[in-house]
Amino acid sequence: MGLGGCIILIAVGAILTFATDWHMQGVNLDLVGVILMIVGLIGVTTFSRIARRRRVMVPPASTVVETDRHHHHRDGYGDGYGV
Repeated sequence: MGLGGCIILIAVGAILTFATDWHMQGVNLDLVGVILMIVGLIGVTTFSRIARRRRVMVPPASTVVETDRHHHHRDGYGDGYGV
């Protein structure tokens, strides 16, 4: 479950707890909402810890200039072959 799923759990839990007046036989919607909010918060903290651990500090790349002093371009005409 990603960060978006955790935020959705928190939002649905808050709606069930604070914004509804439904009464269902055998189901306490306030308790279900609180449980969803707690699970969402646990998910957000777990996701943020994993994401923080994945961040790797990469040192800035240094510029490397390579010069090829011994490169001779042979096109087949100036080296005595193919004349």
